[in-house]
Amino acid sequence: MQLPDYNFLSAPLWLVTLLHILTLTLHFAAMNFLVGGIIVLLWGKFTDRWEDPTVRTFIKYFPTATAATVTLGVAPLLFVQLVYHRQVYAASIVSGWFWLMITVVLMISYYFLYGASLTEKKDACTGRKMLIALAGLIYISLVYSSVFSIAERPDMIKTLYAEDQSGLSWNNSIMEYALRWLHMILGAITVGGFFVGWIGRNNQQAYTVGRKFFLVGWILAALVGTAYIFTLGEHIRQFMRSPGIIVLTIGIILSAAAVHFFMKKRFVGAAILIFSSLLLMVTSRHYVRLVKLEGTLDPTAIPIRMQWSPFLIFLVCFVIALATVWYMIRLFRAGKNPAT
Repeated sequence: MQLPDYNFLSAPLWLVTLLHILTLTLHFAAMNFLVGGIIVLLWGKFTDRWEDPTVRTFIKYFPTATAATVTLGVAPLLFVQLVYHRQVYAASIVSGWFWLMITVVLMISYYFLYGASLTEKKDACTGRKMLIALAGLIYISLVYSSVFSIAERPDMIKTLYAEDQSGLSWNNSIMEYALRWLHMILGAITVGGFFVGWIGRNNQQAYTVGRKFFLVGWILAALVGTAYIFTLGEHIRQFMRSPGIIVLTIGIILSAAAVHFFMKKRFVGAAILIFSSLLLMVTSRHYVRLVKLEGTLDPTAIPIRMQWSPFLIFLVCFVIALATVWYMIRLFRAGKNPAT
């Protein structure tokens, strides 16, 4: 029996890459709102935390934010596997049990966020539920960081699989992804602080807390992101010669501009700049992957066999999904009294 040939792209590489970067940015935006929001609410200095109207409003968003994060995370995972399926599949196999546990941990986190959201009386128990949910989300982020760092090291995949086929292997070269993971968490805190400040713009205490986390998160994320570049080792010269460094520089400038807009309480402008900066950061990360896989995989060499119908169906569903999410958010906001 002759097996079907799957080693081809069903759309131009530029289109697959564009959709991957765009959908991954949307996924990160929702994830940052969720993870950063939990961190800010748990560790922000609120006088009466569980009675603060901004805190209570924000907690109501968490189940929806979780659903949005999961839904928006499917598309980039599929797009990245269109091009890098051998690397991502092999890396997820060697860490198979950690990968499979993501679904279980996510459901547990979702359950506790629902519990925190639906309980009318907010108290310390609400905080414990959010803390458990946050621990689950941190676990998921670590697994993703480990697996995708392994995927960029075909030699490591071979070594790990040769040593252990149990599916319990982990990337023990922690410095390869620790700073990248920390940069992502600090970015989430920055975005979480931004949204707490925006939602609580008429609540001086909430705005002050949000502003503090936004500024501190932004500064630390910039420092850690810079440090991460120097961990690229032998690849740093290639990255500096790639378009990735230009994209990264523009992203940093836009994020600095977002701070200015936030301080002026021009939140819509700041939100646009933050999203644009995030989009460029994801794009620069794409160039880092290309640099690391140079000599192992050349995406431009993958044959293309056009299959437009699946992409058209995806694009139609994608637009409808975004419109639906936006409509649901408007309905949700319309049913709530503004935080004061």
